[in-house]
Amino acid sequence: MSQAVPQTRPTRTPRAASWWSGALVGVGVAAFVDETVFHQLLHWHHFYDRSTPEAGLVSDGLFHAFGWFAVVAGLFWFAALRRRAELVTARWVGGLLVGAGAFQLYDGTVQHKLLGLHQIRYDVDLAPYDLAWDVVAVALVVAGVVVGRRDRRAAAGG
Repeated sequence: MSQAVPQTRPTRTPRAASWWSGALVGVGVAAFVDETVFHQLLHWHHFYDRSTPEAGLVSDGLFHAFGWFAVVAGLFWFAALRRRAELVTARWVGGLLVGAGAFQLYDGTVQHKLLGLHQIRYDVDLAPYDLAWDVVAVALVVAGVVVGRRDRRAAAGG
């Protein structure tokens, strides 16, 4: 007769889980804002501009689906943390800001420059656009780190 072994699942600390949940939502929100504003409203570019306009539209649809999947997954995780009373709000908000900024920085450096999938805009001097894009990205990351560390100071009593 075999003895039942209690199954334990590996868990992250509430602080880490809160941060990662926020980061996932942040990535998704940044992708959604990028897709909605720059792809659909302003028509500045598609996710993939190195082919036909039809391929660009398909790539936009896939990109949009990715963004929503990230938001929904992050919010399910958020709800689970709240249900277990484990949500650390400052860490979640910090993760959200870092996730959004990291996505934007990745988009501006890897997708725009290294892979050349698209540019922010065409037929203009890109320098001010690239600078603004990257400055906002870094500002989001820095703000996220600052906000995310608030719970450490509160836990330390100061």
